[in-house]
Amino acid sequence: MKAICFYFQIHQPFRLKRYRFFDIGNDHYYYDDFANDDIVTRIARNSYIPAAESLLRMIERYPGFKCALSITGVALEQCEQYVPEFIDLLKKLAATGRVEFLGETYAHSLSSLTDPEEFANQVRVHDEKIRELFGVTPKVLRNTELIYCDELAPQILSMGYKGVITEGAKHILGWKSPNYVYAAASAPKLKILLRNAKLSDDISKRFSNTEWEAYPLTADKYIDWIASTPAEEQIVNLFMNLETFGEFQRSESGIFQFLEALPHFARERGVEFMTPTEAVSKLKPVGELSILHPISWTDESRDVSAWLGNKLQNEAYQKLYSVAERVRLCDDRRLKQDWYYLQAADHLFYMATKHLADGAAHSSFSPYETPFQAFTNYMNVLADFIVRVEEQYPLSIDNEELNALLTTIRNQETEIETLNKEVASMRKNIEHFNEEHLLRGEKPAEKAPAAEKKADEPAKPKACKPKTCKTKTAKKASKAEK
Repeated sequence: MKAICFYFQIHQPFRLKRYRFFDIGNDHYYYDDFANDDIVTRIARNSYIPAAESLLRMIERYPGFKCALSITGVALEQCEQYVPEFIDLLKKLAATGRVEFLGETYAHSLSSLTDPEEFANQVRVHDEKIRELFGVTPKVLRNTELIYCDELAPQILSMGYKGVITEGAKHILGWKSPNYVYAAASAPKLKILLRNAKLSDDISKRFSNTEWEAYPLTADKYIDWIASTPAEEQIVNLFMNLETFGEFQRSESGIFQFLEALPHFARERGVEFMTPTEAVSKLKPVGELSILHPISWTDESRDVSAWLGNKLQNEAYQKLYSVAERVRLCDDRRLKQDWYYLQAADHLFYMATKHLADGAAHSSFSPYETPFQAFTNYMNVLADFIVRVEEQYPLSIDNEELNALLTTIRNQETEIETLNKEVASMRKNIEHFNEEHLLRGEKPAEKAPAAEKKADEPAKPKACKPKTCKTKTAKKASKAEK
């Protein structure tokens, strides 16, 4: 039986305010709160909330309907702050057990391309956020902008994920179809789900285009397209932004009615729905897929040039990650928060000078008038951020010294952890010993002094007794008495 795997992406960056050169060193708050509130609230009202309500109705009406959501940590923070009612809807979706939440980088960053440690850390923090809010643990990873290559597969597998989602790029697939499960060439136990770009874009980009030869797109016609694909093809992966519904395609276009009608016609044509985890667990891969260079789902080129395609972007990117080790060393909560917010790939996207596949400029999605203005504003903010980092860990410490310091700290942490485990084991042995002797009516053993003290707790200094000091006069008086 053929299956549809629906996945919807939700992301909003913390947009920066206009930050001038003379603000460096004087103003450590970088964000445009009014714009962030206004944009997130508007999109939630037009898209996120009605789309989530549609998904709840679909789940209620059609027992076989399932889908997946991927929400960045920075988007969740903004929704918690500005539209908490949307978080409540997401919790209802999670409670149905038929909506899967995917793993990804907390900050929607490009850390996977340059800093494996930062990448792993952000994915872990994002997983913790998903567990905290929705009580589920992601099992499939969706990296920022579907970025993936062979080099990432072993790390993703070692992080505990069963599968990864990426783009079904033509230059990678060649004659192959995206409608199968594949195994990663560099880590065969990791399964790959590929986005069907044509069928996904028919909804996200062409749905309301009156000049499109297939216009108007109806739910029965769309399901017919899917059902008519070769019988041996296993699964059709439809991946798109949740903003497609109500924001990119306005509600008056009938996009919500189209979405809600899909399960009905799918059931008629014998097409089922699967979550990504079900797909990678139930379907066998048809072969290995090798992707030597990073791909994404953006632009016709399907590479990372939308974020790292010119000198401005690369300068900002390298400057940002030059302080990564130092930021990870610090305990300043505000500094680490800014570190996440500044890593959002959107900031680099605004600096792009190339055009999209449909001829539109990247700047049409940017709050800045030009890519150069975006670069200047970001670099001013980054300059102030680096000054704050340097105050804690001066740049005069070279990388070798810093790495040595990190190694020492990690070794100490490992040693402390080992000692704590030994202490815990000793306490358990003593408790077990005492329980056995109490049963026999014998006197329990006293706790070992070593077990009373944590391994990482410094020993208390012994109290010093003050010395009594006799003066020469007192000594003479004593002799005279004698």
